[in-house]
Amino acid sequence: MEQVMRPVGAVMVDEAVVMDETMEPSVAGVSWAAVLAGAITSCALTLLLLSFGAGIGFSVVSPWSNSGVSATTFEIGTGLYLIVMAMISSALGGYMAGRLRNRWIGVETGEVLFRDTAHGFLAWALASVLGAILLASPASSLLGGASSGAIQAASASQSGQMDRYVDMLLRPENPAAGESANANNADSRRELVRLFTADFRNAGEPSAADRSYVAKVVAARTGLSQADADKRVSDVTAQVKTDLDNARKAAEHLAIWLTLSLFIGAFSAALAATEGGGLRDGTWGRAALRR
Repeated sequence: MEQVMRPVGAVMVDEAVVMDETMEPSVAGVSWAAVLAGAITSCALTLLLLSFGAGIGFSVVSPWSNSGVSATTFEIGTGLYLIVMAMISSALGGYMAGRLRNRWIGVETGEVLFRDTAHGFLAWALASVLGAILLASPASSLLGGASSGAIQAASASQSGQMDRYVDMLLRPENPAAGESANANNADSRRELVRLFTADFRNAGEPSAADRSYVAKVVAARTGLSQADADKRVSDVTAQVKTDLDNARKAAEHLAIWLTLSLFIGAFSAALAATEGGGLRDGTWGRAALRR
């Protein structure tokens, strides 16, 4: 390259040097193949850990009372396992993205560090999107009995759950005496199910008029006194509200654990990518010694 010296004020500037310092490297800043490899690795390991975690969960949960771990212990254990799972899978995916990316020639150390961090973050982001799309069905089936199943069981919007509440309302004091009456109360049952479903939708509750009407239906169908029917309606209403609140808390805690695991997964992927990129370029040990 021909070098031309031109004066700039009192300083001689080498144009060839200026061109070399401002020239961008020909290699792209993002190695999408490495990012995709890291994301696929992360998704595969996530599915593996989900299967393992589901097996552990089913082994410690018991359908019988006073056996197995408590609900609080199970909830905390599930949240901690989600965090550990995110750390392991995201770290391995980020490491693969950093280690497999192309080498950048002529790029300063700070820029290389940023690009490695970006590769880890991109691998985590792509793995999260792919996981939401591809692993949604397997994850739901694996964790259904552990998390979503518990939430659905307490959800008052489910027609089967509403049938249980109506059973509690229309349960006769004397089953033998109420057997013939129960054979003809199908219309009342459907009406109460519709009424309760509409009233409790969106965390609402029956109005005073609906409570009064339900109490009259309960008194007529079960043979209870009006005072006892009112008390039964109040008890069942309180039970529905308690179940709804428990379902809301379970969903809230699960969402918080998932969000925390995603944040930690992103950090782990970015950190592991810097290590993988440093080992790829042979600079990781020297950078550690300088620190």
